[in-house]
Amino acid sequence: MELENQTLVSRPLANFHPSVWGTRFMLPDSESNGKINGHHEERLVEELKEEMKRELKKTSNDYMRQLKMIDAIQRLGIEYHFEEEIDEALENVFEKFHDYCKENQDMYITALGFRLLRQHGHRFKDAKGEFINVGDVTGVLEFYEATYLRGHGEDVLDHGYVFARNYLELVLPSLTNPIAEQVNHALNEYSNRRGLPRLEARHYIPIYEQLASHHQPLLRLAKLDFNLLQSLHKRELSEVCRWWQIDIEGPTKLWYARDRMVETYFWVLGIYYEPKYALARKIMTKVQALVSVIDDTYDAYGILEELEIFTEAIERWSFSCLDQLPECMKVLYKGLLETFEEIEEEMVKLEASYRVSYGKEAIKFLCRAYCAEAKWRQEKYKPKTEEYMGVAITSCGYITLIIISFLGMGNIPTKEAFDLVLSQPAFVIGSSAICRLTSDIVGHEFEQKREHVASAVECFTNEHNVSKKEAIDELNKKIEDAWKDINEGFLRPSKLPTPLLYSILNHARVIEVLYRRGDWYTHVGPEMQGFIHQLLIDPILIQNE
Repeated sequence: MELENQTLVSRPLANFHPSVWGTRFMLPDSESNGKINGHHEERLVEELKEEMKRELKKTSNDYMRQLKMIDAIQRLGIEYHFEEEIDEALENVFEKFHDYCKENQDMYITALGFRLLRQHGHRFKDAKGEFINVGDVTGVLEFYEATYLRGHGEDVLDHGYVFARNYLELVLPSLTNPIAEQVNHALNEYSNRRGLPRLEARHYIPIYEQLASHHQPLLRLAKLDFNLLQSLHKRELSEVCRWWQIDIEGPTKLWYARDRMVETYFWVLGIYYEPKYALARKIMTKVQALVSVIDDTYDAYGILEELEIFTEAIERWSFSCLDQLPECMKVLYKGLLETFEEIEEEMVKLEASYRVSYGKEAIKFLCRAYCAEAKWRQEKYKPKTEEYMGVAITSCGYITLIIISFLGMGNIPTKEAFDLVLSQPAFVIGSSAICRLTSDIVGHEFEQKREHVASAVECFTNEHNVSKKEAIDELNKKIEDAWKDINEGFLRPSKLPTPLLYSILNHARVIEVLYRRGDWYTHVGPEMQGFIHQLLIDPILIQNE
């Protein structure tokens, strides 16, 4: 295949900027394996966990205190240590929640209880009348956060969202910290439902410390745990960076694609950060890094003839296809097949070899969608919005990445779980639609500067003869509907185990954080660099006690 050597070949190169991190995270083995905080801090965390479990149990007859403690645990990013205790506590709360609300007209506790119970999948027959009392700013803020868990047809929460937002915007200038910072963050940054848990924890820990009611042992546990996890994540990042730089030689041999290994790991950290998902993160980070390059190969490098050959090679999934591919594609194809061989070895250990075929099929149907869009680009075809979304829901990559995210999650995923995702239920489509539409809204102008397939924005404006602003407004409405689809997917009886549902939700959260105000994965500016500093570079300072 000699097309790449022909100087007359015109390629849709995007000229992505290089990695802003260089080799910063490629720590020497001895340094990356050394724990920053050591065994003493690990023992202290275990002691504090047991103390907090006892404290949580003491609150069983005090709904207000119990809900506040659960909320603090979740916001501080340490919920994964108390999953059983929180589940048991919320089951008990749910049994008497409506009676409690009638007896205690407290908007804050009502809204807090609603949000925590809805997050855990509990349905409410009728929310009317539960939130009628305005109360103080804290209550309205909690109600505002609760409205982000609304589903379709919940008009009280739809109207309540508008009311609460308007009220908080009105009073914000008169507030003082820490409540002012909380309100500003919820209004202008990220809601509790849509923010990334690790970033939200990093933001909330200093706020919690300012609260007069903060629980000192809980605060210390949150700080110690954050730093211990950061140490683990830095070691994991070092490993995948060495794989990318040394084994794949991505920055040099895949020069046309985005070199975003650090950002890819950050993305995966948004899906799951808990220690028990270390294997899942390793698998997903490697595959997602390669999927990112595959995306750029179809979108910003290959010509149609090459891409059709590459797509056929993916379908065949055999090292014998290497000789047919251009040099850059050989590196990519070989890296993909070798990575899946590693995955297969891990799946044998889990006695779940069947999962490998789901992962491969997910890559195959992704590449089919990429190829379909490459043909549209070649033909300068601008489909109608529905036809575009029929392909773009797959080409955004999220159905594929959700499948990949399940592979290393221990014994939680079953064959039925993979089949369900491939059947594309509403909450899976919702996560994918958020990915596609949000990235199209913020990225279409950059993409249209070169030869590129039409985005949802161009398709909608062309089909309906409206302005770009009108098109974006309509697409944003579809994004809100997609969030409601995800929320309804959590309601009991749910179709998937809770950890798998959170993987799907967290995919949408990553897009909300990285793409809502710009494509911060492609264009790694100060905002994205700041996020990475918070989670992967700067520990939380802990005073000696």
